[in-house]
Amino acid sequence: MPASKARLLFSGSDWDFKKLSQVYEAIEEIAVEELQLDVYPTQLEIISSEQMLDAYASVGMPLMYRHWSFGKHFLYQELLYRKGGRGLAYELVINSNPCIVYLMEENTMALQALVTAHAALGHNHFFKNNHLFRQWTDAAMILSYLDFAKDYVARCEERHGLAAVEEILDAAHALKEQGVFRYQRPPKLSSEQQRKGLRERLEYEERSYNDLWRTLPASRGSSEDQNQAERKKKLNLPEENLLYFLEKNSPTLEPWQREIIRIVRVIAQYFYPQRQTQVMNEGCATFVHYTLMNMLFDRGRISEGALLEMLSNHSNVVFQPGFDDPRFSGINPYALGLDMMQDIKRIATEPTEEDRDWFPDIAGSGDWRRILLEAWADHRDESFIRQYLSPALIRKWRLFLLVDGADEPHYKVASIHNERGYEKIRSVLAHSYEVGANRPDIQVVDVDLLGDRHLRLQHEVRNGVLLEDKSRDDTLRHIRRLWGYEVSLASVDAETGATIADRATSQIAG
Repeated sequence: MPASKARLLFSGSDWDFKKLSQVYEAIEEIAVEELQLDVYPTQLEIISSEQMLDAYASVGMPLMYRHWSFGKHFLYQELLYRKGGRGLAYELVINSNPCIVYLMEENTMALQALVTAHAALGHNHFFKNNHLFRQWTDAAMILSYLDFAKDYVARCEERHGLAAVEEILDAAHALKEQGVFRYQRPPKLSSEQQRKGLRERLEYEERSYNDLWRTLPASRGSSEDQNQAERKKKLNLPEENLLYFLEKNSPTLEPWQREIIRIVRVIAQYFYPQRQTQVMNEGCATFVHYTLMNMLFDRGRISEGALLEMLSNHSNVVFQPGFDDPRFSGINPYALGLDMMQDIKRIATEPTEEDRDWFPDIAGSGDWRRILLEAWADHRDESFIRQYLSPALIRKWRLFLLVDGADEPHYKVASIHNERGYEKIRSVLAHSYEVGANRPDIQVVDVDLLGDRHLRLQHEVRNGVLLEDKSRDDTLRHIRRLWGYEVSLASVDAETGATIADRATSQIAG
């Protein structure tokens, strides 16, 4: 039935702040009461296209310190936008408390409603409830920290000069990908716990002491191994977070330089959960906006014209080009995420016998809201795909597995649409979203701070994939700049432990 104009939240394409407020309140009421979403308070901001480009350049944050790379990125994005080479996002959302949502002033009212549901409810709920964001980010403090970082870098530029600050920022930015903790560390022991542990070790040594061991001559090799083991233990080696190690242990950095490195490291850690949850985050927001907009239409709160405009924009967002399409750049996270979440709803409400075999715990339960809320809270992309990608969806997407062996002249179709094939396809696709498996594993493995201070790094080589020579050498120069002494990198085969390549800064020209 056509919606009554008296009940419509808006009519026409023009928007104003009163309409935005009314639409948000109506959407939030349904989202909280019926979808059971749990969100931070929301702050809506209207920005121009130039402000959106500026936000793009500064990694999507409303406050950011100055760096030449941000200006370079801004000019590049502006050139593409002015020449029609790319469009701009309809919105931008910040994982903070309150959750800040930037809306483009050029959007129509229908589009403002759509992106408000997408960002202010979908992304907002995911940020607040997903375990990775709860573990690694502090939404209440990020804006004040960015304000501090911007002011601190500006004061360092005034005191030490722009060139000196940029030199440290350049090196720190080059190491951002290796400047995060991938695993939560155990809490530090209290002083009382440390004293208790020391007493227990001394008591054990007294009970197990045998004077005969004193008469055995100590070998030189064992003494060196013991010294190496002791210094590694003191420095907590191996260390995966290069920026953290350099910040804490570099013999040459001044206090202000260490603080700048810490700023870059903290911001890199803030974005780390987003790299692991792109399919889930965008899928959650897309599922939420699609569901809410249809619910508003079913209740006569938006017109048919508004719904058609929303569906047109929605279709653009979830469009998945074919592999032979010039626009193809991989799997669209919006499309895959939405399809998986709609598939979970289908399995919970209208399961097939196949679904009952593959998902006995959720098939036919009917409680799709609870299943989705738990999935959004407990999973990242890799585990979500590994657990919930169904054979029906694999068939819909026409997924199959190709093996490209280096010693084979042709591709090999390794898995097709049968039971074993579904398992393998799901496993391999999930693994492709594993951040740790798709980024170089480089760790600090040894350094003698009382000796030559030679910093030794190790790269664990998987599937024979070595680091690109120029990028490796440029990055080693940046590490050398922050460390102040010789730095070497050994590439070690992950399976055999054999050293494949070894490179030191003394071997790099320039």
